[in-house]
Amino acid sequence: MHRKLPVYLLLDTSGSMAGEPIEAVKNGVQLLVSTLRQDPHALETAYLSIIGFGSDASVLVPLSELAAFQPPPLAASGTTSMGQALKLLATQIDAEVTRTSADTKGDWKPLVFLMTDGMPTDNWQSGLDELRKRKVGTVVACAAGQQCDEAVLKQITEIVVRLDTADSSTIAAFFKWVSASISTGSQRVDAGGKEVTGIDDLPPPPKEINLVV
Repeated sequence: MHRKLPVYLLLDTSGSMAGEPIEAVKNGVQLLVSTLRQDPHALETAYLSIIGFGSDASVLVPLSELAAFQPPPLAASGTTSMGQALKLLATQIDAEVTRTSADTKGDWKPLVFLMTDGMPTDNWQSGLDELRKRKVGTVVACAAGQQCDEAVLKQITEIVVRLDTADSSTIAAFFKWVSASISTGSQRVDAGGKEVTGIDDLPPPPKEINLVV
């Protein structure tokens, strides 16, 4: 049985992302997919899903193999329902990721990339509590721009990166780094069955991306 490496992108589509940021995210997703399609390891192993969160959270693309992946239309409006997005992620992991059982090896632990430019407007703790009950490999949270609350993100995951500006070149750099990270993750599991367990297993972030320590 083929063990897939599930990758979930949780993307903030709230009103503050309108204009250049959401366009940059759209371009970033397309760049990510086209880059990964050129990587034989990722093409075989990585599966990608996108969950968007504005006034509510929704699955924009269910977990799909890269060859069949269609980038979704993204529109920015509403508030920032990050808690709902985390809860939805937990539900999707239950539905889409095969667990290891006595007679079969399940999928690899999911890689999760969460990108937001603001503060959660709902109960993010309850969403996080749900997610913590699931086995996840690595969660990377990205604070885009200056209005974002890093303290919240640090409670969700140890790996938090900051983009000083939410403009097209910086967001493009972030998605480039995400695609390199997914490539690295798929090579690691293909080559030696090793999963990404922390920032040290990922490629070093480019200069546009600052690691929050």
